[in-house]
Amino acid sequence: MIPEHCKDVSVRVVDFPLTRSRIEKEAIGKKAYTRTKYIILRNEADHAVISVEKEEGEDLFRPIRNASILSLPEDTIYLRDETLDVLNRSQMAKLSLEHRGKTVVVSGMFNHVSFVRDDHPTVLRVMDVVPPAPSKLSVLVNKAIDAELIDFPVVAEIENIDLNELARTVRTRGVMFPCRASGLSSEKAVHFLDETPPIQVESTLIGCDLSRRIFLSHYGRPIECVNMCPRELAPKDGLLRIVKCCKVKEGFTLDGPTAIVPWGATVREVGDAVNAILRESGV
Repeated sequence: MIPEHCKDVSVRVVDFPLTRSRIEKEAIGKKAYTRTKYIILRNEADHAVISVEKEEGEDLFRPIRNASILSLPEDTIYLRDETLDVLNRSQMAKLSLEHRGKTVVVSGMFNHVSFVRDDHPTVLRVMDVVPPAPSKLSVLVNKAIDAELIDFPVVAEIENIDLNELARTVRTRGVMFPCRASGLSSEKAVHFLDETPPIQVESTLIGCDLSRRIFLSHYGRPIECVNMCPRELAPKDGLLRIVKCCKVKEGFTLDGPTAIVPWGATVREVGDAVNAILRESGV
């Protein structure tokens, strides 16, 4: 549960205990602004959240005829975070994941106040290679969320494929990566495919089908390869996931619950892909 807009949320400081009976007694008959759908009640450090129905009419302030308690103080957490945009549904959804079973009242950017409660937020797995870290795709997904390019509240869960860990499985004296990246290291002789260096020792390529074909084209022979393609390594578990693949040239494609974007994807392409996979899933 996330209000559509903080304009639908009113905050009232009260001097009575925030118990169910007192809230119901005090709320009915009091006037509320025409747009108000929810009221956050505050008594010192205690908070409660109610939804309200008002009498019919055209007045700006109308009596409350019904109040439903959404959370009492024991189930309500108050946070102040001036970096958080309470209108960003994905940022708010992340809070619900961090505070399962609780209603989180937030005073955020520009002192806007809202709340969130959802025991089962939509989780999108973001699978990409590192280093460099953080992975490019995870950065793009977070940028799309922060820019509100994603139309649904979603929580990004990062799944990293560590190239250094893959390199440790190599049994040859040398290892070859597709290109240089900050953080790549190995005790073995290290080569980078995009530099097409001379290879003096038997080596294993950490790469994908395209990397294998590039190697064959340059060196005229095949090479042992450890697969690093996120699209091929993604589990077939039915979970929502976004990956990169060099076989996708632009835009995105969908494969069941997986969205696939180009290796050089833009923020816009990532946002479009996430929206598409969420619509397909029926979120």
